[in-house]
Amino acid sequence: MTAASDRAADELRFRILGGEFVPGERLGESELAATLGVSRTPVREALRKLAADGLVEITPNKGARVVEHPRADLDAIFAIRAHVEGLAARAAAAVASDDDVDRLEEIATALEKHSDAGRLDEVYQLNAEFHGLLNGLARSSVLTNTVSQLIHASVLFRTLHAFDEAARRRSCAHHHEIVAALRARDPDWAEAVMHAHLYSARASLLGPRHPAVEEAP
Repeated sequence: MTAASDRAADELRFRILGGEFVPGERLGESELAATLGVSRTPVREALRKLAADGLVEITPNKGARVVEHPRADLDAIFAIRAHVEGLAARAAAAVASDDDVDRLEEIATALEKHSDAGRLDEVYQLNAEFHGLLNGLARSSVLTNTVSQLIHASVLFRTLHAFDEAARRRSCAHHHEIVAALRARDPDWAEAVMHAHLYSARASLLGPRHPAVEEAP
C-alpha cells in the first residue's frame, strides 16, 4: 500500500469505529475520494485493507459496505465469548503471578480514568490490552485463537458507544473485581465476574432479551 492509501485506511477506520459510517452503509469510492481529498486508487486499496481487517465487506458489482452483524450473530458472539473468556479467567486465577495481577490492576485503573473522561479511543485500547493479557494467562492457543476470531473491532467500538454512564461504571467495576478474584486465587469468582461482564456489555448493545412466544396449542 502507498502512503496515501495508508492514510485513507486510517481515516476510514476512525470514521467507521467512531460511528460516522454505520453498519450496512455503502462506501462509494468516488464519494470517499472527494471527502478524503485523494484519488480513487488509494481509496480502493484502503477499502481492501479494511475488508481484510473485518470492518468492510466488498461484493462484486455492488461495491463496499460497512460490515453489519445480524442481531443473532451478535448474541452468539457475546454468549461464546462469555463462556470462553470465563474459562480463561478461571485458568488465570490459578496461574497468574503477582506481577501479572499488578499489571492488570494498572490497566483497570487507567481504563477507569479514561472512561470517566469520556476518552473512548483510550478505553478501547486499554480494554483490548486487559482482555488480551488475561486471555494469554490461560496459556491455551486454542482459547486465544477462538477469542481472536470472535472479537470484531466494529462490534467492540459500537458496544462502547452504547454504554450509558451506569454501564461504563459497571464495566470498570467488573475489571477491578476480576483483578480481586485473581488476587484471591478464586477461579469460580473470576469466571462468574467475566460472565457478568460480557453479558452486561451484550445488554448495553442489544437491549433486553425477548424470549420466543409459545404458540397456542
